[in-house]
Parts: sequence; C-alpha cells; structure tokens
Amino acid sequence: MSERHIHMAGSVVERHIIKGGGGSGRDVFEYALLRVVPRVERGECINAGVLVYCRAQGYVGARTHLDEARLRALDPDADVAGIRAALAAVERVCGGGDTAGQAASDDAGRRFRWLIAPRSTVVQPGPVHTGVTLDPAAETERLLELLVR
Repeated sequence: MSERHIHMAGSVVERHIIKGGGGSGRDVFEYALLRVVPRVERGECINAGVLVYCRAQGYVGARTHLDEARLRALDPDADVAGIRAALAAVERVCGGGDTAGQAASDDAGRRFRWLIAPRSTVVQPGPVHTGVTLDPAAETERLLELLVR
C-alpha cells in the first residue's frame, strides 16, 4: 500500500506504508531504549531498558535491567535507588491500571508516546525505531537481551 503526497514545491512523493497482518501474522511495532545518563555533562550512558509499542495488538510493554557495576563505573556516586525507582515507574505506566498513575486510563499508544517524551536528565528515552513481529511481548524480551543485558 502506498500514499501519495504533493509537496508545496509541486513534487509528488510516494510513501510506502507497512500494514500489519496481511496474512503473515506480523505486525509493525515501535521501540525505544531507556538510557541512564548519570553525569549529563559527560554524555556517557548505559542502556537500562526497552519500551515496545504495537498498535495492531494494543500492546505497550517495558522491560528494564540496571547493571549497577556499569553504572558505578560511569559515576561512583550515582543515585541507584532513584534510578531504579524511575525505571520501575516506566514499567508500571506500561502496565496501565491503578499503578500507572495519571496514565491509568490512557490507551497503549498514549502511554508509549508519554513515556518516550524526554522528562529526565538521568533516565532518557532514545530515538524510536520500528520493526515487525509476531509477538510484541517476546520482542520486548528479545530486545532487552540484545540491547540492554
């Protein structure tokens, strides 16, 4: 499937749209890494989690893993408890329900967009990437193992 757009300069641009399903059972998903930047002025970071959103399946999930030894290598005085609390809050928001706080009644897409918006200098979302998957929950685990641990 494609979409045609006409730009103001008069040129026609065609965009291809990946549509979930289509017999393959695969759905488009988006993901972003959660990075911990203990000393912003140095710009050093470690990956500490992954957020996954699959619109077709109404799924948003997060898995986190904080490697304390790597964190302490970047900043021996890092607030480990505070960072763990921030990462746990991300997982709660993904889960929805009463533990999600203000985001409790939001749909999966709104929760994902809220989580990828920068709001902390220490725990930062990375850029959003896309892929296709049969199982977004399994993809969350796969990305955690591949990119975080």
